[in-house]
Amino acid sequence: MEELLKLLKDGHARTIQMLAQQLGTDTKDVLRQIEYLEHAGMIRRVLCDQVSCSGCTGCGSSEGGKACKGCLPDGGFKNMGQMWEVIS
Repeated sequence: MEELLKLLKDGHARTIQMLAQQLGTDTKDVLRQIEYLEHAGMIRRVLCDQVSCSGCTGCGSSEGGKACKGCLPDGGFKNMGQMWEVIS
């Protein structure tokens, strides 16, 4: 689990498959570890569609705090994998 925590701390979005490959295990094992860490309060899933934008003047007010279409990558965040935030 320490290796998984190290990967999650770097802030990069990854699919479960990518995490499994980097850890040399299978996706079921990664999901089990993530579920354990979430229930233990050590990590939480980052909801990318609610990321606040600071790259323009319109996001914070006009989109209710969500990033505007101009500040999202093509196709939004749906194809970028998941991100988890490590809680100290």
